[in-house]
Amino acid sequence: MTSRQTQIWHNPQCTKSRNATAFLDEAGIEYSVRRYLDEPPTAAELRDVLRRLGAEPWDITRIGERIAKDLGMASWGRTAADRDRWIEALAEHPKLIQRPIVLTADDGAVVARDDAALEAISRP
Repeated sequence: MTSRQTQIWHNPQCTKSRNATAFLDEAGIEYSVRRYLDEPPTAAELRDVLRRLGAEPWDITRIGERIAKDLGMASWGRTAADRDRWIEALAEHPKLIQRPIVLTADDGAVVARDDAALEAISRP
């Protein structure tokens, strides 16, 4: 993200992602859209997003995706030593990233999959 504007990592095929953009529109929050499947995040961007989320890469990984199963990710370690392996997999296969992720102008972020997460976006 190059500015302090809210940004959504969006997949227009995803209902939860479309719901999040509708929420942002209704709340009057200005935002930019990043179609992260078309413009995958780098490992450095993922590290920043994880910092902002206060999360680990396995927390935002869609383990049920076929590629995750093919990679055997369910059996991967979940320690600090394993972190880079997960991040590299997410960078290489952005479909594995939980969606939508909203990066807020105040340097925060949420995985906006439910109403509570969406409501957190609009609170100061």
